[in-house]
Amino acid sequence: MSDLQIGLVLLGVALIVVVLLFNWWQDRRVRRQMKTQFPQVDNDPLMAHEANERKEPSVEVAERLGVLKIDDFPNDEVDPGCEAVVDIQLPQPIEGADLLDALKRHLRFKIKSSRVFVLSEQGQLQTYPKAGTSYVGAQIAVLLADREGPLTDVEWSRLWAAAEGIAQEFDGTVDGPEQEQVIEQAEMLDEVCAQLDAQVGLTVHLPHAMALERVEQAILDVGLMRTDEGYAWLAESGIPRFVVLFEDQQRADFQGDSVQALNLVLDVPHSPKDTQAFSRIAGVGRDLAARLGGQLTDEQGQAVNPQIDEQLDEQLLTIYERLEAAGFIAGESRTKKVFRSH
Repeated sequence: MSDLQIGLVLLGVALIVVVLLFNWWQDRRVRRQMKTQFPQVDNDPLMAHEANERKEPSVEVAERLGVLKIDDFPNDEVDPGCEAVVDIQLPQPIEGADLLDALKRHLRFKIKSSRVFVLSEQGQLQTYPKAGTSYVGAQIAVLLADREGPLTDVEWSRLWAAAEGIAQEFDGTVDGPEQEQVIEQAEMLDEVCAQLDAQVGLTVHLPHAMALERVEQAILDVGLMRTDEGYAWLAESGIPRFVVLFEDQQRADFQGDSVQALNLVLDVPHSPKDTQAFSRIAGVGRDLAARLGGQLTDEQGQAVNPQIDEQLDEQLLTIYERLEAAGFIAGESRTKKVFRSH
């Protein structure tokens, strides 16, 4: 091999290395720019969920109409920042009953919260197909991350395969983002939200097991209201600021006759912004403890000192503000989707 050939080979190798390094640098720069949009949140010992402990059971499919779980916000538009969309394009109008049957058969699997949108022949977007109406397209929007973690490649692959199966039945086509792009976006969203996720948990320990009726009356007397989530302290908007649950109860489904302890839970992303968030929940906790002869403690079992209320109010307010800076308004539907609770 001549010196000229060797020189050309070396030049080609050098150019390849330069291109690879440039692509790597570009990727790093884009990632830094995206992450700088979202502030960091320091962990606090009173927070029930630290950044690496976002846990939430995934949603079962076929809960409504035998199709994908329609979440609590069916009228919301697709959110490209929180959802990935698979688009099914139909070459000719398909009767709603036939499309619904195909959705039922292909979408019966476990996945994160997902929504189905269908486009009628008249150009109307609906949340599920109806008999007697013809449709020319369908979309499946899946949540990129929740408290269980980011959307996985397996989940995305199964959803894509299901969409392809539906499309093939009607000689249609499937369109959507590349899997690598979806998974990268899901992991980034999960990382950001994990840093912003926080709950405050306090416990009223009763001196002995008390009759449920007596405890419930005390809860009502301090101003809480019965809701589907438990006894809640409501904001002016009607959204719960925090809830009171019995012992290890997760929701308002306690079946016992007596109560040994009360758990006060403030889920920050689900609670409207409050400048006195901790003072409010701690004040109610102290009131309940006084009425029932109990003791209010934090998650470490330590008595809650009133002198730190103001300091913790400021810490929680900072988290509310950082949620807003990241595009998540506490208590609103977009935030509840990603910080999904039972």
